[in-house]
Amino acid sequence: MPGFLLSVVCGFVPLLFLAGIIYWLDRYEKEPRMLLGGVFAWGAIVAVVGALILQIILDQSVLLLTGSQVVGQVLGASLFAPVTEEILKGLVVALVFLFARSEFDSILDGIVYASIAALGFAATEDVLYYFSAFSEGGFGALFALVFLRFVIFGWQHAFFTSFFGIGLAVARMNSALWIKIGAPFAGLALAIITHSLHNTLLTIITGLAGVTVAAVVAWTGWLVMGAFILYQVYREKAWLAEHLREEVDLCTITPAQYKMLTTFFGQTNARAASVFNGRFRRTARFLQLCGELSHKKRQLASMGEEYGNTRMVDALRAEVSRVSASL
Repeated sequence: MPGFLLSVVCGFVPLLFLAGIIYWLDRYEKEPRMLLGGVFAWGAIVAVVGALILQIILDQSVLLLTGSQVVGQVLGASLFAPVTEEILKGLVVALVFLFARSEFDSILDGIVYASIAALGFAATEDVLYYFSAFSEGGFGALFALVFLRFVIFGWQHAFFTSFFGIGLAVARMNSALWIKIGAPFAGLALAIITHSLHNTLLTIITGLAGVTVAAVVAWTGWLVMGAFILYQVYREKAWLAEHLREEVDLCTITPAQYKMLTTFFGQTNARAASVFNGRFRRTARFLQLCGELSHKKRQLASMGEEYGNTRMVDALRAEVSRVSASL
């Protein structure tokens, strides 16, 4: 029992910390916490259980056909795991895309939802691996695996699935039919390919050499993805400045509020100050509404009416004006 509880703590606490980093990076228009919690739970429960069942069925099928456990292990690592896991992790991101489109506004949103689902999956998967290691080798084996799976490869699942989130976001923000259809499939293909590459490297190059090669490839990918995410954050800040400038002229927000909203540390300082002046909830609401207004105005400009963008812009503008006055 202590080993299992420790496995749960080591599996979930570090991954929830990574999820917190993802949530923090979504600076200017945060996704609903309840929705993110549901996405994380899907990854941690539905995706894990579904992937295990499918992989067992596929592994046994290969064993019956070939009589070789080695073939089953290679195919399982390089093909079955990447395909089943990326599809099942990505499914909840697709559900958000289809049924909560108003909360799916940018490429950064796609990365956020995909990463949170993937981190939920990784947390439960880590628990299973950690408990297995503890059962076989005690605390030393468990902590060695924690170092390997969290410190060395902690972002891997989030990195893989982010490609599908990006594909869905590209489809969301384009009107061309071939992009709407092709971008999600391209994103899913990249998620599966990168996942397969990681697993294959660890399968064909054994021992420390395999871990080293896989780690170099992984960290290179993470650095590129990290730079891409920072660029998306910068773009959202630029959109905020562009689309809220008009709101100053319309007296929806004040010049001081516009400056606070569009400077890098302005929102952070406003949140910190609101803790001490008793306006934290109203300030957070104001910042969130301004981010949503910026996104909807951008969608109206680029996509037209779509799903009633003018009506949503007007409603958000009225709400921003009301909350602005209360601050």
